[in-house]
Amino acid sequence: MKQLDDFYLNQEEPVKGIFLALKEIILKQDENITNTLKYGMPFFCYKRKMFCYLWIYKKLKKPYIGIVEGKHFDEPFLIQEKRSRMKIMMFDVNEDLPLEEIEIVIQKAVNLYKLGIIKV
Repeated sequence: MKQLDDFYLNQEEPVKGIFLALKEIILKQDENITNTLKYGMPFFCYKRKMFCYLWIYKKLKKPYIGIVEGKHFDEPFLIQEKRSRMKIMMFDVNEDLPLEEIEIVIQKAVNLYKLGIIKV
């Protein structure tokens, strides 16, 4: 747990604040969501199955949520680029977080597992 806490605390502002806010938003979407450190980044799992993560888009220096099963989503604000499975939701550090869009995407991601579309 210390390594996970250190990940958040070692980020520079405003990314640190954004990541901490995203962590709270994601965790409160379902009681079965947990936060862990995998591959050096914070991953969120639903019943131990990874469904999203937080990271920084290096070229643009923008934080984002990566949706592991993003290929199942059609939201225009999700970016696929050359990823075959994942899509990302990038955030501008100078704007408020789009809370409603974040909650919708997280709920849809969790529902993939709840409904058995993705096996848990």
